[in-house]
Amino acid sequence: MSDKPEKFIDENGLRLDGRRVDEIRPMTVEMGVLSRADGSCYLEWGNNKVLAAVYGPRELHPRRLQRPSEALVRYRYNMAAFSVEDRIRPGPSRRSTEISKVSGEAFEPVVMKQFYPGAVIDVFAEILQADAGTRTAAINAATLALVDAGIPMKGLVASCAVGKVDGQLVLDLNKPEDNYGDADLPIAMTEDGEITLLQMDGNLTADEIAKGIEMARKGCEQIFAIQKEALLSKFGTTDEEELLKEAELQAEVATSEDETEDVEVVSEVVSEVALEDEDDELKDEVDEDLELQDEGEAFTDDEVEDTSDEAEDLFGEDVSEFEINEGTESEGDSSSEPEGAESDEDEGEKNE
Repeated sequence: MSDKPEKFIDENGLRLDGRRVDEIRPMTVEMGVLSRADGSCYLEWGNNKVLAAVYGPRELHPRRLQRPSEALVRYRYNMAAFSVEDRIRPGPSRRSTEISKVSGEAFEPVVMKQFYPGAVIDVFAEILQADAGTRTAAINAATLALVDAGIPMKGLVASCAVGKVDGQLVLDLNKPEDNYGDADLPIAMTEDGEITLLQMDGNLTADEIAKGIEMARKGCEQIFAIQKEALLSKFGTTDEEELLKEAELQAEVATSEDETEDVEVVSEVVSEVALEDEDDELKDEVDEDLELQDEGEAFTDDEVEDTSDEAEDLFGEDVSEFEINEGTESEGDSSSEPEGAESDEDEGEKNE
C-alpha cells in the first residue's frame, strides 16, 4: 500500500509541512565541530543532518595525480548506512559517485586553486540523516567547512532544489514531495548568480525551468544570509557593529567634505564676480573723476581768458605780459609804503 498523499498543497496554498510554495525549511549551522579537521561544519536542514569536513591543502599521493599549476579539489559524498529508514549498504555506490563528481565541480569556479600547485583539498560530506535534498544540504555545509579551513575562495556557494507537485512548482522539496513529485531540479550558484550545478530528474517545460531557476535563486539568497550569519558568529568580533558605524561615519564625512568643497568653489566664483564688479565700479569712478578734471581744466582756461579780456578793457593793455610773483613787491609799491611798516601778510606769518 502506497503512502502517497492525495494532495501536496491544500486549498490555502500550504504544503504538507505547513510551508508556502516559495519557502525553504528551517536551517541551523554550527562550524568548527571537528578538532582534527582543518575545517568542519554541522548543518541541519529540515530533517537532514549533514557533517562536512575539509582536510588540506596537503601533498597529493600518488604524485602522478598532482597538477603542476593548481590544487586538486577532491569531493566525497556519502550516505551513512543508518541515514534512511531502510538500512542501505555501506560504502560508495553509483549514486554517491555521481553526486560526488557534480558537487565537486560546483566549487571549481570559486576555490582559488592556483595558490596550492601540486596539492589536494579533500572535502568529505557525510549524510547522517536523510530527508530529501541531501546533495544540496551537503554543498551548503561544505562551503562553510572550506571557509572554516581558510581555503581562499572568490565567494560562497549555496544550493537549493525546486520540484513540481500537483502541477505546481515548489521550493526545497521534503521527502514525500521528492519521492512522489513530478520533477526535481537541484541548483547551486554563487553570490553573483553564476550557476555551478544544474541537474533535473523528471519533466519540466522551458517556462517551468526558467521559473524554477528564479525560485531557486531566491532560495539561495536566504541560504547566503544564513551562511553569512554563521560566519559572523564564528569569526566576527564584538567591534563589528562599531566598525560598521565607523564606515558609515566616514561615508558621511566624505559626503560633507565634498559639499564643503562645492561651497568653497561657489564662494570663490562669487568672490571673483564681486571683485570684477568692484573693479568695474572703481573704473567708472576714475573715469568720472577724469571727466570732472577735464571739465575743471577747461573751465579754468575759460575763466583765465575772460579775466584777461576784462583787464584789457579796463587798462587798455595786454596784462598777460606782466608776471605776478607771490610774496614779492615792485620797487614802486615798496617806496609808497612808509618805512618800518609791515604788510598784513608779514604780520600773519609772524603770528603763525
